[in-house]
Amino acid sequence: MARGNGRGARLAIAAVLLLIPTIIYFDVPFYNVIYPEVGGLPFFYWFQIAMLPVSAVLFLVAAYLIDKK
Repeated sequence: MARGNGRGARLAIAAVLLLIPTIIYFDVPFYNVIYPEVGGLPFFYWFQIAMLPVSAVLFLVAAYLIDKK
């Protein structure tokens, strides 16, 4: 086993990156409000729409860190 390759640290960072959107999505009372509205959409809806690309980027970075040799 090679020492100092940082695999454990990369996996820990990947786990945190995967937990961020999961925790945010499950914290419904945080974003279950009407105002502020954007384009006529209540905060509840546009926040979830805005979180989709954010989650995709976090998942992509986590996948890269997990798969990195």
